[in-house]
Amino acid sequence: MTNLVPLRRALISVSDKTGLIDFARALAAQEVELLSTGGTAKALRDAGLAVRDVAEVTGFPEMMDGRVKTLHPNVHGGLLALRDNDEHLVAMAAHGIEPIDLLVVNLYPFEQTVARGGDYADCIENIDIGGPAMIRAAAKNHAFVATIVDVQDYDAVLAELAANDGRTSLAFRQRQAQIAYARTAAYDAAVSTWMAGAIDQETPRRRAFAGMLAQTLRYGENPHQQAAFYLDGSNRPGVATAKQWQGKELSYNNINDTDAAFELVAEFGADAPACAIIKHANPCGVATGATLTEAYTRAFDCDRTSAFGGIIALNQVLDGATAEEICKIFTEVVIAPDADENARAIFAAKKNLRLLTTGALPDPKAAITTYRQVAGGFLVQGKDNGAITRADLKVVTERQPTEQELQDLLFAWKVAKHVKSNAIIYVKDGATVGVGAGQMSRVDSTRIAAQKARDMAEVMGLPAPLTKGSVVASDAFFPFADGLITAAEAGATAIIQPGGSMRDQEVIDAANERGLAMVFTGMRHFRH
Repeated sequence: MTNLVPLRRALISVSDKTGLIDFARALAAQEVELLSTGGTAKALRDAGLAVRDVAEVTGFPEMMDGRVKTLHPNVHGGLLALRDNDEHLVAMAAHGIEPIDLLVVNLYPFEQTVARGGDYADCIENIDIGGPAMIRAAAKNHAFVATIVDVQDYDAVLAELAANDGRTSLAFRQRQAQIAYARTAAYDAAVSTWMAGAIDQETPRRRAFAGMLAQTLRYGENPHQQAAFYLDGSNRPGVATAKQWQGKELSYNNINDTDAAFELVAEFGADAPACAIIKHANPCGVATGATLTEAYTRAFDCDRTSAFGGIIALNQVLDGATAEEICKIFTEVVIAPDADENARAIFAAKKNLRLLTTGALPDPKAAITTYRQVAGGFLVQGKDNGAITRADLKVVTERQPTEQELQDLLFAWKVAKHVKSNAIIYVKDGATVGVGAGQMSRVDSTRIAAQKARDMAEVMGLPAPLTKGSVVASDAFFPFADGLITAAEAGATAIIQPGGSMRDQEVIDAANERGLAMVFTGMRHFRH
C-alpha cells in the first residue's frame, strides 16, 4: 500500500455543519479542490469559498428531494479507484472520472429524529443512503482515500496534512477507515433497532448494538482488566449524561454502582425526599424523609459500616445541610438531579469525592432493552419496569396489613427490584433497616439482613434492632416456611412476596400462626 498520498480533492457533504467553514477554509488554503452537495455547497459559497457542485461532476442534477445526488459512477469511481492499478486508471481516463482523496460526510440526523419523537415517515426520510454508500467506498479504498465522519476529527486531518506536507499517511487513513465503518454500523444499528420497535418485532432475527466512546477507563472491575465506557445515544438521565463537578475520573465500578443507585432512587419520584446508598451494586440503605438530610441519615442508619466508601443517590436538589452530613464519612460518588451552591462549596473541600448532577430523574417505567453477554452470544430482555400498586396486592392471611404496613410493604417492594437475588429487605417507617442480598438460599438472606439490623442496633445503642415492628419484602416466593419464620423471629409483622410456590399454603399457615399479615404481588423481581 502507498504510504503518503497527496490531498488534492475533497468531497464534503455534511448535515452537521459545526466547524465546517473553518475546516474548508484550511483545506482551500492548501489548494485542495472542494466538491460538495446541496446545503453544504451553499454554506461554503456563502462563506466565499470556491466550490464545485457534485451535480457538475455527475452530469445529473440532484433529484427526488435529494434522495439521488451522489449515487453515480463519477463519485464512486473517484472514491474506489486504485491509483496503482493500470486498468483502473485507464477506466478513469476513458470515463472522465477524477480521483477523490478525502471524503467528509456526516449522516442525516436519524438518531436525533427518533430521539425527538419523529413520526414513521419523518424517521424514514432521515435514513441516509448516499452518505453511508460513499463512506463505505472511501473506507474500503483507504490505501488512497481518507474518510472523515466526525466533526471532532477535522483538526486531526489538518494536523496530519501539516505533519506530512499536504499528504495523509496510511496509518491515519486506516484509523479513519475503522472509525468510518463503526459509524455506518452504528447508524444501521440505530435504524434497525428503531424499525423493530416501529413494526412491533420484539425478537428480530438479527440485533445490532452500537455505542460511542465516552471514556477510556483506567481498568475494569480489577486492575488487570481493560475497560471503556460507551454511550448508547438514548440520553436517559443518569451517569452517562451527568455533569461531573469535581473529583477524579470515574472508574468502571463507580459507573456501575452509580447507575444502580440512581435507578433505584428514581423509583420514588421527586415529590418526597429519598436517598439510596449503594455498595457493590446492592443497596445498603434506602429511605425517605421530611427533608433530604433526614432521608440520607435514615438510609445511612441501615448499615453504617457498608455505607463507608459507597455511592449516594438523591432524588432532589442536593442542599448544603445534606452535603454537610454526607461529608462526615468517606463517599465515592454523589449523584442528584442538581446541587445548590452551598452543597457544591462544601464538597469542594473533598477533592476525591465525585459530584454528578443529571438535571432530571430517569423514568423507571420506560421501556428499555438491556443486554448481557454470555459465551457465544447475548441475552436480551426488557428492563424490569414492573410496578405494584395497592390494587394489585392480594391479602392471603387472616390478618389484614395496617395502613403503615401497607406503605412500608410497597416501599420495600420498590427496593427489592434493585437488590441482587435472593433478596430480602426489612423496612420500617419508610426506611430499610436490614438488607440481605445475593445469597444462594433465601433463608440465608433473611438471616443476614436480620443480623445486620442487630449489629446496627448495637452500634447505635438501641435497646432492640429496628427489625422489631418492620415489614419484609422477598423478591421471589418463599419455597419453604423457614424464611418467613426467620423474619418473624427478627420482629417482622408483615410480608410482601410474589407467591406461586407449591408450598404457599404452608407459608400462609406459618404467617397465620404468628399473627403476621402477608400479601402476594403475583410478580417477582429476580436480579442477577
